Amino acid sequence: MASYPSNSLIISTYNAPLQLELVLRSALAQKKLPDEILIADDGSTNETQILIETIKRESPIPIIHVRHEDKGFRKSIILNKTITTAKGDYLIQIDGDCILHPALVKDHLRFARVGYYQFGSRIRIPQEKVPTLLEKKCIHFHCRSPYPPKTIRSIRIPYLTLLQKPTTFGVKKFRGCNASFWKSDIHAINGYNEAMKGWGSEDSELIIRLQNKGIMGRRLRHCGLVYHIDHPTACQKGTSDNQLIEQEAIDKKLVTCALGLNQYL
Repeated sequence: MASYPSNSLIISTYNAPLQLELVLRSALAQKKLPDEILIADDGSTNETQILIETIKRESPIPIIHVRHEDKGFRKSIILNKTITTAKGDYLIQIDGDCILHPALVKDHLRFARVGYYQFGSRIRIPQEKVPTLLEKKCIHFHCRSPYPPKTIRSIRIPYLTLLQKPTTFGVKKFRGCNASFWKSDIHAINGYNEAMKGWGSEDSELIIRLQNKGIMGRRLRHCGLVYHIDHPTACQKGTSDNQLIEQEAIDKKLVTCALGLNQYL
């Protein structure tokens, strides 16, 4: 039997309980269950709380709900608070609108290596198919499923990941909705940069600082799959300012940030 590091699955969410239910149920249907699930809740209403409490009663593993007050888009803050709560040595991070392939956790753990972060593929479920998906509460897909598009990216072939060369230039293809890191590496760079306000660039700026520290990226090509429940684009207020902070991390080769995990330790 393979030996895996202790691990925590972190799922970020905000007022999307119908989507979150499918994500949680797909997490509990994993071939290799995570050691714990933590929900990083950016201020959802009681409907999300009720859902989480219901699924907690069905879960064979701990589910921890980390929530703060709704004061706008504060994803970096809630992720930092959740990371400091996590007990696992290895963190797998998923967005609350991404259904997990049954081997998602296993894939991230199988290829985990010291000195690397990882990111998997995201397959989009088009908006016009989402109402039926939510109504039927579908979390398992096959070659004839009507929901995800039939693309080569949706075929799971773990062997191809072995052929992928590690990179320090993975930011363009990186998606924070499907990523994993060693917790010690995230602590070493002080986590997410809370100077970034509003939507955008919080995940890529984190990766830039990880790479500045010497952590290489591995793309889980044709494995580590999630199915993104498509939705209208969020308000992009704050994007330009956040991009300036990201560019500063590139230009100055920054490794840490002033406002991060240190506030909660």
